[in-house]
Amino acid sequence: MNKLVIENLSRVFPGVRGGEPTRALEPTSLAVAENDFVTILGPSGCGKSTLLRLVAGLDTPTAGRILLDGRPVTGPGADRGMVFQSYTLFPWLTIADNIAFGLRERGVAPAERDKAVEEWLGRIGLKGFERHYPKQLSGGMQQRTAIARALANDPAILLLDEPFGALDNQTRALMQELLLGIWERTHKTILFVTHDIEEAIFLASRVLVMSARPGRIKADVAVDLPHPRHYTVKTSPEFSALKARLTEEIRAEAVLAAAEH
Repeated sequence: MNKLVIENLSRVFPGVRGGEPTRALEPTSLAVAENDFVTILGPSGCGKSTLLRLVAGLDTPTAGRILLDGRPVTGPGADRGMVFQSYTLFPWLTIADNIAFGLRERGVAPAERDKAVEEWLGRIGLKGFERHYPKQLSGGMQQRTAIARALANDPAILLLDEPFGALDNQTRALMQELLLGIWERTHKTILFVTHDIEEAIFLASRVLVMSARPGRIKADVAVDLPHPRHYTVKTSPEFSALKARLTEEIRAEAVLAAAEH
C-alpha cells in the first residue's frame, strides 16, 4: 500500500531580473509505501529540500502532482509533520506546550493532550524538562522536542530536512538511534533528507540518490539490515558495501556538478 505517490513532479524557479530560470527538479516520480523509512541523498543544490518542501505543501510544483493517502497535496496540512535543520520551536512556549501545540490547534481535549505530552516526553527522554523553555535546552534536546511535537500530532507522514545537520557528531549519533527507535516502535512513514551517507543507511529501509541539479532520482537502493538496528551495524561488511556503493553514486554526481560550474 503506497502512502505517498509523486507523479512527474518538477520545479522551475523564475530567473532573477530576467535571467535564466533555475530547473531545480526534473520530472520525478516516486512511491513510498506505508510504514517505509526513506532517506534522500544527493550533492548540494540537487533539489532534495525542494522535493521535501513540495511534499510538505510549502512550495508549489511547476508540473506534476503529489498524492498522500490518495488525496492531492495542495498546501500545508496537519497530515504532514515537518522537522527542519534549524531549531523551529516556539521560544515563548514551554517544552510541554510546544509538544502540545498541534493537538491544541486541532481542539484535542486537555486530558488527552496532557496524556500525549507525557507519553512523548518519556519517549524522547525529557521528563523533568516540561516547564523549561527552548533557550534553556541544548540543540539535541530542542530537536528531540521538535520531533516529538511533529509526531504527537499523529501525521500521516513525517518529513525531516537534515534535522541533525547542526549537531555535533556524538549528539547526532544519539539522535539517529532515538529516531530509529521511535520508528521501530511506531512504524510511521518517514521521508528524511540528509548529506550524510552513513546516516542515510543506518536509518533507512530505502535510500534514494538524487542527481546533480536539475535533480532527479538516479538510484533507489534497498537497505536490508536487520531490526532492531544497533549502532554496531555500522562496522558490518553489509553496511560497508552499501556505503561504498552510495559513495560512488554521490561522488559521480558531485564531480559532474563541479565540472558544470
